Amino acid sequence: MPVLKIDVESESLTSRLRARIEHEGPISFRDWMAAALYDERGGYYCRAAGVRQGRAGDYRTAPETSPLFAATLARYFSQLFVELGAPSSWTMIEAGAGSGEFAHGVLAALQARHPLVFAATTYVIDEISVASRLRATDRLAAFADRLRFESLAEVSWPAGAGIVFSNELIDAFPVHRVTIRAGRLREICVGVDAENFVWVECDPDPATQDYCERVGLQLCEGQIAEVNLDAENFLARAAAALQLGFVITVDYGAARDELLNAPHRHEGTLRAFRRHEMVDNVLAGPGTQDLTTTIDWNQIHEAGARAGLETLRHERLDQFLLREGIIDELEVLASKTTELDALRLRTSAREMIMPHGLAASFQILVQKKKQL
Repeated sequence: MPVLKIDVESESLTSRLRARIEHEGPISFRDWMAAALYDERGGYYCRAAGVRQGRAGDYRTAPETSPLFAATLARYFSQLFVELGAPSSWTMIEAGAGSGEFAHGVLAALQARHPLVFAATTYVIDEISVASRLRATDRLAAFADRLRFESLAEVSWPAGAGIVFSNELIDAFPVHRVTIRAGRLREICVGVDAENFVWVECDPDPATQDYCERVGLQLCEGQIAEVNLDAENFLARAAAALQLGFVITVDYGAARDELLNAPHRHEGTLRAFRRHEMVDNVLAGPGTQDLTTTIDWNQIHEAGARAGLETLRHERLDQFLLREGIIDELEVLASKTTELDALRLRTSAREMIMPHGLAASFQILVQKKKQL
């Protein structure tokens, strides 16, 4: 077979993906999505140019919506620190930390209101994007003495205790897509025609087949579902990095029965966004739009249990924030700023606590790794 040669310095991501498919044949959507989001040069999350978050971007997340998100989580982290016996040192690792907005909010809150916790803390950022790491380095310059950049697989915990935290990370992991055709499991892959990327049905990847059999996945004819194998790998890595501590996951998801039985999810939950609008063609312009799926919380619970994690809490994010003192944090922060900024702070709080606000669409899962 001739060797495929692609000039990665000059070819666009679309051209490189097309060349790969023309050379190899259809590829799994998981591989296509991984390139569309995480290709070092052209992936959506790795591109140096462009704004992804906020009003000028494609989506909003809690950290940039309100500083109260990080402040309230810092308050909760300090409680977990005490529960672990107030170790002389512990490590917080944030997976998918972006440009460090949440990290800055947590470290600033700990420094101001929980100095003993702050003194014991090393903050580790696991972020695939070089551009985001550079922005995080600048943003977190004041905390450089307690900051490290490492991948989760490389983290060495100085005292065996810590937290692994992620916010809207698992929903952006690349997924396989499966369906039932004439009673047989098929994988929905990506091919090309004369001009576009197109859906092509293939035999399922062995790992995908094994997952579907393990969970007893039952689909009706033509129904589509996503299989997020990377989610299970992430939970295993997070648990392995901890001798003692907590894995805390914030994301949007649903129970497996709800995902499979809801009529509006007959074609799965894969979505593409650009400028806060849903895009019909998820295969258009790889690297130019956000891709996301609704996570299967049953899978996260099951993967955690296999990795030695015990579920402590699983609840809607807005309710969690209220229980953990977001109103108190609002008053503290509002008392230390100008009247105009206090007004902005209270306005942002609505997204965190109102039943139809941003936080109400998310859930938080707290799992504990006990020392063996």
